[in-house]
Amino acid sequence: MANEQDYQAFLDRIAALRETVTDRLSAQLVADPQLADVLTKQIDDLLQSAVKADLEQKPPPDKGLAQLVGIGEQAADALGKTRLPQAIEPYDETVSSERLVAMADLYYIYQHEMIGVFRAVQKLQELFRAGAVYLSSGAGAYALYQFDRREVLRYTRRDRLAAYRRAFGYGRAPVPSGSRANSDFHGLFEHFVNQVALFHRDKRIADVVRERAYDPSFGSIAVVRRAGLDLRNNLKFTSYGHVNVLRVEVMQLLDEAYRILGSEDIRRLYGADTAWDVVEIVLAQYFGERLVTSPRQRMGIAGREVLRWLAQPHLLQTQRAKFETLLLEIAESAEEWLTSAQSLGVAVRQEDRRGMPWDRSSAPAAGAQRVTRPRPPAPPAARGAGPAGGTRGRAPAHLNGARV
Repeated sequence: MANEQDYQAFLDRIAALRETVTDRLSAQLVADPQLADVLTKQIDDLLQSAVKADLEQKPPPDKGLAQLVGIGEQAADALGKTRLPQAIEPYDETVSSERLVAMADLYYIYQHEMIGVFRAVQKLQELFRAGAVYLSSGAGAYALYQFDRREVLRYTRRDRLAAYRRAFGYGRAPVPSGSRANSDFHGLFEHFVNQVALFHRDKRIADVVRERAYDPSFGSIAVVRRAGLDLRNNLKFTSYGHVNVLRVEVMQLLDEAYRILGSEDIRRLYGADTAWDVVEIVLAQYFGERLVTSPRQRMGIAGREVLRWLAQPHLLQTQRAKFETLLLEIAESAEEWLTSAQSLGVAVRQEDRRGMPWDRSSAPAAGAQRVTRPRPPAPPAARGAGPAGGTRGRAPAHLNGARV
């Protein structure tokens, strides 16, 4: 177990090593900037190995207190000879991967719930029970019967909506007693996706624009890592409870619903080619909704990929070359999610803002509410002349989870 004197001497040697290496390889470092990353990584690994070895040693029974205060035979005659622990386990390394993967799947489910897959099946059930459609004994008709009979064993629609509100802050459903809506998720998620997209746009630029040549945040992995850690820490506290088992059950339910909608007799009933065509026809014909199937579905797929990536230890990688390679896995997913969310009005591209306010007061409202840009005040005579009593800019009810 290192004492205070050894600890200080070790840090001084590490600092001297950095200065010596930098001085001797200064010419090579200018010609090859990636060499600096390699050298920094090797020295950091040397430091971390010493810290890890110190953590693995068993402390004395009194934890070094007698040595520090001068009691007994082990009393130290100088402060430098007292025990000094170097660190404890880092906070960002204590997140469970399984729970974050469950949150990624739940986000995927939420987007399909907003599309209206379950509502389309429920409408078909109503029509089937009423005899209002030409279905009798086909595969789809029998699957509708089974879907209805199994409903008493599943989580209800109210349970699903409450889970979405607790996990992501989406919708208006009441959360279970003792919990609260995760109102910070959407702003943090949008911020992280923006930083990933912005990082890769910076990376694709061959020559940095002259006026930004000294911008320390240009192509910075630290900005992306901080945004990702904020989002991951936010999900950590909402991934407890029944989220894991709920997403398993609802994923089975989603698969069953899609197979029903894609059965031959139901597709023939509406003259549809795929299950997605059936969903859109039912939603347009019986609910009169504006269809958002394509962007919502891509948001579900891309968003799940981004959240799954956060569940892995890639975010803790400090070497630039490795981090860029690992981040490339979600680069296109981030751009795709951002573009789809922009088309629905639930996200904006952050071209210049690379930091998140500590209170997140300037973040967009969580959930699926539309993001509106501030407008200049209208003249006094024109105020209040908007449609529906000045409701301009509000999100439709189905985007806020009122109808799912």
